[in-house]
Amino acid sequence: MDSPFNADYERPAMMKQIPERLSGVRVLDAGCSAGWYSEALADRGANVTGIDISKEMINTAKRRLKGKAAVLCHDLEKALPFPDHEFDIIVSSLTLHYLKDWENTFTEFQRVLKPNGMFLFSTHHPFMDFTRFNCDNYFQKNLLIDKWNKPGITIDVQFYRRALQDIISVTSHFFSIEKLIEPQPEEAFKEKNPDSYHYLMTNPHFLIIQARVRN
Repeated sequence: MDSPFNADYERPAMMKQIPERLSGVRVLDAGCSAGWYSEALADRGANVTGIDISKEMINTAKRRLKGKAAVLCHDLEKALPFPDHEFDIIVSSLTLHYLKDWENTFTEFQRVLKPNGMFLFSTHHPFMDFTRFNCDNYFQKNLLIDKWNKPGITIDVQFYRRALQDIISVTSHFFSIEKLIEPQPEEAFKEKNPDSYHYLMTNPHFLIIQARVRN
């Protein structure tokens, strides 16, 4: 079962920014994980390619997609294996905070997007990470470690917290920012988990940016 943080919070806000009809549109799902976005966008008619650094996630995505989209294992911090101007849209859901630096990745995103192509991404909200992990300096990039509890095991997951001004600065260096969205949880979230719903209304967890390649 999908977590309400995905199903009723981040995903609805992201999908609202993407056209309902995507026939003939080429989409790169950058950090596709288990393939939810790849499947959803393929169902809207898009020609989707999903990439992820995790072989396990790629195998999971392949089982989910059943040929609806192409998927391949690739590191987003390395040059992308695509020609220039290959995609109309790049979608990256809750992936970029795992990368130390965004400059090389954004250079490649800019290269493989068509003129006026759209770049839509979600990431951790800097306020959430700053308060949750009791950081000393809001303006300093921090390497943080979160703990994910899975059946029978606890996994340490590393990610980077950066200030909002740094997120805006690097994004606007490569793209024209069209929207900055602080998503709010859906009413369905409130019904499933009212305590977390009220918490999110005072402690935003995610940030969404819609940007576009400059002509």
